[in-house]
Amino acid sequence: MARWTRLYREARTGYRTERPNAQVAMIRAPINPELLRWARERAGVEQADLTLKFKKLPDWESGEVKPTLKQLEAFARAVHVPVGYLFLSGPPEEAVPIPDFRTFAGHKVTRLSPNLLDMIYACQERQGWYQDFARAVGEPELDFVGSVSVEAAPETVAAQIRETLGFDLIARRKCSTWNDALRQFIRQADESGILVMVSGIVMSNTSRRLDPAEFRGFALCDPHAPLIFVNGQDTKAALMFTLAHELAHIWLGATALSNLGTAPEMGFRREEVWCNAVAAELLVPLEALRFELRRKESLPDVLSRLSRTFKVSKLVILRRLLDAGWLTRERFDTAWAQENQRLRKLVQAGAAGGDFYRTTVARVGRRFVRALVGSTLEGQTLYRDAFRMLGVRSTKAFNNLGREAGVMR
Repeated sequence: MARWTRLYREARTGYRTERPNAQVAMIRAPINPELLRWARERAGVEQADLTLKFKKLPDWESGEVKPTLKQLEAFARAVHVPVGYLFLSGPPEEAVPIPDFRTFAGHKVTRLSPNLLDMIYACQERQGWYQDFARAVGEPELDFVGSVSVEAAPETVAAQIRETLGFDLIARRKCSTWNDALRQFIRQADESGILVMVSGIVMSNTSRRLDPAEFRGFALCDPHAPLIFVNGQDTKAALMFTLAHELAHIWLGATALSNLGTAPEMGFRREEVWCNAVAAELLVPLEALRFELRRKESLPDVLSRLSRTFKVSKLVILRRLLDAGWLTRERFDTAWAQENQRLRKLVQAGAAGGDFYRTTVARVGRRFVRALVGSTLEGQTLYRDAFRMLGVRSTKAFNNLGREAGVMR
């Protein structure tokens, strides 16, 4: 049992032993005030904002007053921290549970939000369950997982991914909307054996939104259960590129947390730059791009036309125009800054991602839902465990998921 869990249970059991249950809520918790400040800052919440709910918070953090056990439990829920952590002598070292390839301004990112941590843990649990399921039903290992290295040409790897998924450029062009193209891309990856999960919130909690500035996605590699998680709070077009980037990680066999966007950046890990090159070629093959280029077409017109044609963001098209030599670096840098500014305004106005494909099936992944619901109905998995991994609380919601995924009628 984890030390923090033991400390919490011992404290709660001791309170009940020493005092009648009716008085337990009034017992003051013997905690280090530093843990309260750490938990609040870890959640990215200002003291003034949290004081609206916990009026004595400044006194708790100064050590003048101790919170009751009931208040401490409510505080822990508010800042999304295991309550047992608050009984430690000092803030714990929270290691990133998977390789972290994120950087900011050329420097490694050292801290994760509780929302991101909880999402990684949830996906690790789902992957672990599916690994056991796949072995039990005799699913073969997927030979494309870890089949290449960064020494391979991005064009070659992009072609392999395209062939494996059936990622047909002609069919994508026929999609009438961004959503249709993205759903098709997700479905093709799912049918190839990859668990794809797209969500902008933690589990089903709409108040816990994932920040695309913190991460765009991550890949958990395994030959039986490769898993890709895409941050659904990003713009719709950006989701397409993130999925392509994480697919490259699966082919590379490199579990990783990523925040690199579409830019041809330097200063990032070699694997990230390589995965971006693969993603760009997968979405917009350079040969196909050159065929589409027209003489004397203005940059705004070419960006609008080609982003609709390939169903990708204008940032991806800008990058490929630079790769093709159609743009000088100076023109690229100017256009890139302008497009980023436009996207930031869309995000601030609430017109960006996060509203796409919001059903729980998309958040958890169709392949995973079908397997878990089927296993639960057959009595192989407890309903309690299925509810937790699916992020639902009722049999009705569970049954609706089963019908949506095609497992139940």
